[in-house]
Amino acid sequence: MTGQTLQQIIDANPEAETFRFGDSARLCVDILALVRAGQKTATCEAMRAYTQEGDALPVVGRRDVALNWDGSPALMLETVEVTTRRFDEMDEAFVAAQGEFRDLAHWREGYRAYFTRNGGFSEDMELMCERFCVVEDYA
Repeated sequence: MTGQTLQQIIDANPEAETFRFGDSARLCVDILALVRAGQKTATCEAMRAYTQEGDALPVVGRRDVALNWDGSPALMLETVEVTTRRFDEMDEAFVAAQGEFRDLAHWREGYRAYFTRNGGFSEDMELMCERFCVVEDYA
């Protein structure tokens, strides 16, 4: 345990954004476990989170703080790649790097439900696709 508060981490990394994986406490815990185990090295989000909701797009080399559901720091991640693509252009290789899904069909099912719950879904919606590595684990 580092003993650092979120504020201390942000003060030391002023460019860092904070975020939570998933949209529920259970999903957040499950995804953080996959990241810690090295099974998840990629994620995606609807571009509207950046264009309409004002979140800062990930940038290669930037370090961001993944939070536990309660808002405490979980992991420092560094972005190693950022691409965009439409939902209907997703491929098996990126799905495998996400670590949560059996295959592309399972990914489509899971993300269709996620995007529907979180602002709407369409087959041609734009996605931000990010690959990352773990820099520090605050657990």
